[in-house]
Amino acid sequence: MTAEMVTPAWMHEQITAEEYESWSEGQCAGIEIVDGMVVVRPSASKRHNRLARILANALDTAAGPEWNADTDFDVRLQDVPLTYRRPDVVLYRADTIGITPTGPEHVLLVAEVVSPGSETTDRIVKVDQYAKAGIGFYWRIEQAATGVPLAYTYVLAPATKTFRDGDMFTGVLKAAAPFPVEIDLGQI
Repeated sequence: MTAEMVTPAWMHEQITAEEYESWSEGQCAGIEIVDGMVVVRPSASKRHNRLARILANALDTAAGPEWNADTDFDVRLQDVPLTYRRPDVVLYRADTIGITPTGPEHVLLVAEVVSPGSETTDRIVKVDQYAKAGIGFYWRIEQAATGVPLAYTYVLAPATKTFRDGDMFTGVLKAAAPFPVEIDLGQI
C-alpha cells in the first residue's frame, strides 16, 4: 500500500489561504502549512504539553493585561506561498484576540518545545521562518536527557530579519526580554 492510497489528495497539492480558512478547526488540528503544503505534526508527549503550558501560564502572568500567552493555535507567517505554523506557545497582543488569522504583526514571542522528530524544524527551519516574518522573540526549549530543560532565547535583528542569540538557561529561565519573567522549567 502506498502513501498516495492512504492519504487524501489535498495533502499532495498546494492549498490557498481561502481553502485553508474554509476548513473546520478539527481539520486544522495537528497540521501546519509550509509553502502551501500540509505538514502533519506528530502528537506531543505529556511532558512536552506540560512544559508548554507552564511556559504559557508564566508568560501570561508576567505580560500583564496587554498580552495573552496561549498554546496550540495557528500563526499565519506568509500568504504566498501559504505558511501557517502552530508554535507551542504564542505571546500576542490581547486586543487582537478576535482577529483571524493571527499574523506576525500581532505576535511578540513564539516558543517551541523540541521533541524527538522536531529537532531540525525547531532548531533551524522555524527560527528562519519566524525571523523573516518579523516576530521579535523566539524561545526554544530543549528537553535534556538530564530531565532539566534548557531554554535558548533569540532576539530579532529587524534590519537583517534574522535572530541573534540571546541567553541560554537551564532549570530556571530568567529572561528580561521582552519583559522580566522567571519560569521554573524543572516543574515538569
